[in-house]
Amino acid sequence: QIMWHEGEISMQQKLHVPYQENPTSPFLTPYAARLLPDAPLLALGTLDSGGRPWTTILGGEAGFVRPLGQSNIGIKTLIDPTYDPVISILLHHDDHSGQQKKDRPIAGLGIDLETRSRVKLAGKFIAGALGGVLTTAGAKATEAQIVVKVEQSLVSSSLPLPVEAIDLLAKADIFFITTSHGGSTMGTNNRGGCPGFCRIMKNDHSGTILLYPEYSGNRLYQTLGNLQTTPKAGIAIPDFDSGDVLYLTGTTEILVGQEAAALLPRSNLAVKVRVHEACLIHNSLAFKGQSGEPSPYNPPVRFLATERAISADAQNMNHSVVYAKLIQKELLTEDIGRFRFSVSDPEAAGRWKPGQYVALAFDDELGAGYSHMRDDDPSSLNDDLVRSFTVSSSLRGGLPTDEFDITIRNLGKVTAFLFRQNVRAGLEVPLKGFSGSFEIHQSEGEIVPFVAGGVGITPLLAQLPDLDLGRLRVFWTMRITDIGLALDTFERYPPLAGSTLLYCSGYVNAAVRGQQPQTMPRLKQSGAHVFLRRLGASDIQERKDLSTTWYLCAGSRLRQAIVSWLPDRKVIYENFDY
Repeated sequence: QIMWHEGEISMQQKLHVPYQENPTSPFLTPYAARLLPDAPLLALGTLDSGGRPWTTILGGEAGFVRPLGQSNIGIKTLIDPTYDPVISILLHHDDHSGQQKKDRPIAGLGIDLETRSRVKLAGKFIAGALGGVLTTAGAKATEAQIVVKVEQSLVSSSLPLPVEAIDLLAKADIFFITTSHGGSTMGTNNRGGCPGFCRIMKNDHSGTILLYPEYSGNRLYQTLGNLQTTPKAGIAIPDFDSGDVLYLTGTTEILVGQEAAALLPRSNLAVKVRVHEACLIHNSLAFKGQSGEPSPYNPPVRFLATERAISADAQNMNHSVVYAKLIQKELLTEDIGRFRFSVSDPEAAGRWKPGQYVALAFDDELGAGYSHMRDDDPSSLNDDLVRSFTVSSSLRGGLPTDEFDITIRNLGKVTAFLFRQNVRAGLEVPLKGFSGSFEIHQSEGEIVPFVAGGVGITPLLAQLPDLDLGRLRVFWTMRITDIGLALDTFERYPPLAGSTLLYCSGYVNAAVRGQQPQTMPRLKQSGAHVFLRRLGASDIQERKDLSTTWYLCAGSRLRQAIVSWLPDRKVIYENFDY
């Protein structure tokens, strides 16, 4: 039996994982021998003469890796013989000795991305050879037990990363990582998520640093265990559309708990990679890929604290626990409601500012505990159940200083939970903090436009007492079923109606079904300009009398449309992506 090494034990203890035996086998198991020939990809890793890990990606179709007996495997595939760092180390002798180094440590990961089946391998390099063949294009290439690909080109081999590498990282939803324990035992694994899950903390002439979250997995922590004892990693980041690959090697730092959340909010575990060397190779893969169905387990991208996600202040404002207690609930429509909370320790929580959001944690109420897989609810597996909601009450709205409102739509697990609550039950959830900044500025003499989609009106509501409503134009678009929100808003803030153009879609269909809202006459009497149609490009493009700076709070589809409609305007927006 293979025992855990000290790095793996350290990580398991640090993360409070119950003891389990190491499932690693000291030989090629029958299961692995059956799986390997069916795997269309093999990520392969090794160490260079300086002990630095590198990773490459081989294959393209099943059958290129085969067991040879006695725990040996053979690989026959197209490769990049010129720039691929792993191939150069194994077959081109990076130590300048002119000899292949037998028994060089090596690791592999056979994986089928479509079925998500995989097998991890580790062992020693025995031998490899290259030989000449003729390609379909008639050009001389190279073959061996590894057959060679041609027409690669080096895009960049220097730091900081070029724009092409940054673009590749932004679209990458997977990378392959090789680590080692003391330069002997090795492991190659994959990390993935939604495109852009690996963030760039820094990329200038003083250095390049990447940061990625560690999501829930099998809790063996073999990769992190290696990084605990030998903080070096080699990473290959592929672009399956173009065949380009970003290869890099660097040193690592494991971040746990508040250290992780301070840099990558909503994360309890993350890895920081300081890149020491990188090369971007065009057409390095021997194959191209087709996008399939993304994994339902992928959580939303977690942005850096310096970007636009829940900030470090909201995650770690203090070490004491502050609670928000639900004290009032008011339904405005079938799926929109206003919820009022009181704060257990206002001094520790701090006072919010108009235009900020509150971060609330629901793990105690909705967390299901650890499980490796959760097919009945895959999106919950890596869900920290921290949610951010724009504060919709104003500081001068008459509420006590320890109370605030949020106005939300019932859309998702957490909001559904809130809509089910009975106020008398006294729900209390941890308040992580207030953060964000979406402040509306009115310059002298200008009429400021604000575009809202449905509940996107909320950041404006908190700022109304501080604005000159005569110099404000609100373009508010909503479904006809949401007009209860509009009516409530105009009754609470009557002067706002005269500054609002309200666009209600779905009225005709509702009328045909006999479901037109009875509140429509009251809405028209409010003084708002009501249009029974969708907001269109001409509605805003023709408004030359308004400020050149537009404010916007809407869902992604409407936000993208508005931005495209105003190419010559500055658009400051709040969105619901976090």
